[in-house]
Amino acid sequence: MPLNIPNLLTWLRILLIPVFAAVFYLPATWLQPQWVNITATLIFAVAAVTDWLDGYLARVLNQTSVFGAFLDPVADKLMVAAALIILVKLGHVDAWIALVIVGREITISALREWMAGVGQGKSVAVSFIGKLKTTAQMVAILLLLYHDPVLQVIDTHVWGTWLIYIAAILTLWSMGYYLKKAAPQVHEGK
Repeated sequence: MPLNIPNLLTWLRILLIPVFAAVFYLPATWLQPQWVNITATLIFAVAAVTDWLDGYLARVLNQTSVFGAFLDPVADKLMVAAALIILVKLGHVDAWIALVIVGREITISALREWMAGVGQGKSVAVSFIGKLKTTAQMVAILLLLYHDPVLQVIDTHVWGTWLIYIAAILTLWSMGYYLKKAAPQVHEGK
C-alpha cells in the first residue's frame, strides 16, 4: 500500500465511520441532544470532502495507485451505508430507499470486480450519471442528518427527502447504465 496523502485521506474517511456512528449512541451528558445532529452532519461533511479531495490530490500530485483505486470506493460505500442505516433507525429515511442504494452499490461493486477480472474494467468506469447520483445522495444525507430547519426557513427534512428519492432514481438509472455496458461481456459468457 503506497503511503501518500490521497490514501491517508481515504483511511481517515474509514476511521470517521465509527466516530460518526458513535455520536448517536453517546450519553446525553457527553453530547447534548441538540448537538448530535450538528456533530454527525459535520463528520459526514468532512468525510464527503475527503472523498472529493483524495481523488483530486491523487490526480494533481500524480499519486494514483491500484490500492487507492480499490480503497476509495470501499470507503465511500461504507460511509454511505453507515449513514443510511442510522437515518433509517432515526426514521428519516424509508428502509426501501436504503436497500435500493446499498443494494446497487453492492451490485455495481461486484460487477466492476468481475469486469476487471475479464479485462474490461474500463467499460464500467464511473459515468456522469454515477457522479450525479453521488452528489444528490451526499447532499440528501447531509440534509437528513442535520434534520433541523436552517434559519427557520429551509426545511432540511423535506429537501433531504426529495433529494434522497432523486438519488434512488439516479441509483437505479446508473445501475441500468452499468449493466447495459457489461451486457456484451455477459452474453459472451466470459
